[in-house]
Amino acid sequence: MTTRALNIVVLAAGKGKRMYSDLPKVLHALAGKPLLGHVLDTAHSLGAARMVVVIGHGADAVRTTFKDSALPLQFALQEQQLGTGHAVAQATALLDDDAPTLVLYGDVPLTRAATLQALVAAAGDDKLGILTADLADPTGYGRIVREGDAITRIVEHKDATPEERAIQEINTGIMVAPTRFLKRALGMLRNENAQGEYYLTDVVGIAVAEGVPVVSAQPAHAWEIEGVNSKVQLAMLERIHQHNLAQALLEAGVALADPARIDVRGTLECGRDVFIDVGCVFEGKVELADRVRVGPYAVLRDVSVGADTVVDAFCHLNGATIGAQANIGPFARLRPTTALADGVHIGNFVEVKNSTLGNTSKANHLSYVGDAAVGTRVNIGAGTIVANYDGANKHRTVIEDDAHTGSNSVLVAPITVGAGATVGAGSTVTKAVPAGKLTVARAKAVTFDNWVRPTKKAK
Repeated sequence: MTTRALNIVVLAAGKGKRMYSDLPKVLHALAGKPLLGHVLDTAHSLGAARMVVVIGHGADAVRTTFKDSALPLQFALQEQQLGTGHAVAQATALLDDDAPTLVLYGDVPLTRAATLQALVAAAGDDKLGILTADLADPTGYGRIVREGDAITRIVEHKDATPEERAIQEINTGIMVAPTRFLKRALGMLRNENAQGEYYLTDVVGIAVAEGVPVVSAQPAHAWEIEGVNSKVQLAMLERIHQHNLAQALLEAGVALADPARIDVRGTLECGRDVFIDVGCVFEGKVELADRVRVGPYAVLRDVSVGADTVVDAFCHLNGATIGAQANIGPFARLRPTTALADGVHIGNFVEVKNSTLGNTSKANHLSYVGDAAVGTRVNIGAGTIVANYDGANKHRTVIEDDAHTGSNSVLVAPITVGAGATVGAGSTVTKAVPAGKLTVARAKAVTFDNWVRPTKKAK
C-alpha cells in the first residue's frame, strides 16, 4: 500500500458496443466479479483517499451494483462520451488538489497493485507518470514518442505517421499526475484530431511545454494492460486470471489434478496437502482445511470444510459448514445454514437444507433433510423425507441421538424422534416418536386373489 495520499479516477462510461449486450461493459463478470469491481479493489489496496468513478452508459446500473460497497466511492457523470480527457475532466471537482491523481480504466481488470505502486512512486508529487509497455504488435495503441530517453508526447495510432507507427513502446492509458497541473492541462485540451475527441494523452505535450518532468514505468506482465472490448477478450482474460490463481495455489502447496480446469470466483483458502480434481468451481469465500479432497466437477460456494473431509464428484455445496473427517457425495447438495459435525456422511442424491447433523450421523442415499436438528450417531435411511413445509410455513424436526429412520419414511414436521428410536421402513409419521421404541405407521398390505393384470385393447 502506498503511503502517499492519492486520488484515483476510474473511467467507466463506455458503452461496449462489441459486447453485444444490454449490460454495461464494466459490469460484465470476470471470475464472478464485475470488471469494474476488480479495478476498484486494486485501487482500494493502494490506499486511495478518494475514488471517483466516471460513468455514462448504464450509469444507473453501475451505481446500483456498487451501492452497498464499503469502498469510499464517488461518481461523476459523463453525459456525452467526448474522449478520455473529457471523461477525466468530469471528475476534477471531486479531487484533492494536494494529492496526485491516478487514472485507471474500468475495463482493464488485471493490473497488479505492485505495478501501480511503482508508477506512483516514480511520479512522486511533481511528475507526470505514464504506464507504458513494449509490444511486438502495437497496432491500435498510442505510441510513446521520445527524444533520447525523454518522453515528449503520445500520438494516437490513427493520427500517427508511418515512422511513429513503427514505434513499439505504447501507452497503456494509465497515468498519474499532480492534480493542480492535471486540472489546468485538461482545460487546455483541443479535439482537433481524427476522432474529434479530447485525448487525455495530449496532457503529455502540455507537461513537456510547461517543464513538468514526464516519467514512465512498465508492468511485469503483458496481460496487466489488456482491456475488454468483446466477449472474446473477456474469455481470454478469464483464462489468464484463472491460470494465475491456479499457479498461486500450486505454489502454496495445493495439488491440482489439472491447473487448466479449475475456476475460482472469489477466495479459496487451503490448508496443507489439499487435493482438487478437475472441473471444480469455487465461489464466494471457500475454506478447505488440511488434507481435504474435492472430487471432479464439484461446486462449492461460501463453504468451510474441515480437515480430512472428502467431497466427492458432482456435489453442490452452498453456505454450509462441514466438520472434519466427513464424507460428502457424490451428487450431494448442501444448502445454506447447514452445519455438519465431524464424521458425518452425506451420500448420493441427498439434499440437506438449514439443518445440523451431529458427530458421525449418516444420510447415505436419496434423502431430503430440511429444517432439522439431527443428533449424533443417527442413521437416516434411504429415501427418508423430512417434510418441513405445510404449504405456507416451514417447521422444525428434531431427531435425537442414536435414532434410526427406515427406508422410504416420511417425518412430517413439526415432530421429534426420540433418542434411540427407530422409524419403520415405509412409515409416514405425524406425531412424536418415543425414545428407544420402534414406531411403524403404514397401511396394512392387502392381496387380491382374483385380480387380472390389464391388457392392451385391440384397435
